[in-house]
Amino acid sequence: MYKRVTLRDTVEVPPEHLADVTPGLVKRLLQDKLEGRVDEDVGSVVSVIDVHDIGDGAVLPNQPGVYYEAEFDALTFDPQMQEVVDGEVVEVVSFGAFVGIGPVDGLLHVSQISDEYLAHDKEGQALASRESNRTIGVGDTVRTRIVTKSIDERNPRDSKIGLTAKQVGLGKHGWLQEERQKRTAPAEGES
Repeated sequence: MYKRVTLRDTVEVPPEHLADVTPGLVKRLLQDKLEGRVDEDVGSVVSVIDVHDIGDGAVLPNQPGVYYEAEFDALTFDPQMQEVVDGEVVEVVSFGAFVGIGPVDGLLHVSQISDEYLAHDKEGQALASRESNRTIGVGDTVRTRIVTKSIDERNPRDSKIGLTAKQVGLGKHGWLQEERQKRTAPAEGES
């Protein structure tokens, strides 16, 4: 889930910028420091939006810069357990599909896509069913639910998010549209 949060953090202003400590400069320094980082409490910092307050600077021994504590708004992404998310399939492998949800990827394991057997088409970057002729591949949009979450703050790329699409209302968007049309189509013999 995306959230706008107010945070406080310390930023080092290098000596060459000390004459011009402005909210714009502090924002750029905070962006360089925080964007793309993961924090257990707020999730992934997507963007530093606005700097509200810059405290008094502090000088530390043997450090060339001046340290300022700043209060700012940030856009964060923190996936929640059981949250329903839409995403795009970014990679297909023999054991499932990786789905881009916000700034992270989740794994939609082959067992969590369908009750049908899905064969891996390595060349076509897709998983395909022989029974229903349905496929799911790179570039497809899917609606899934988060069922497992293990966030690694030190190495965000090692974080793991498990997804499922095996419930009513979940799956590839095209499949969901087909199901909707079936439910709303008049039954045979009706006008």
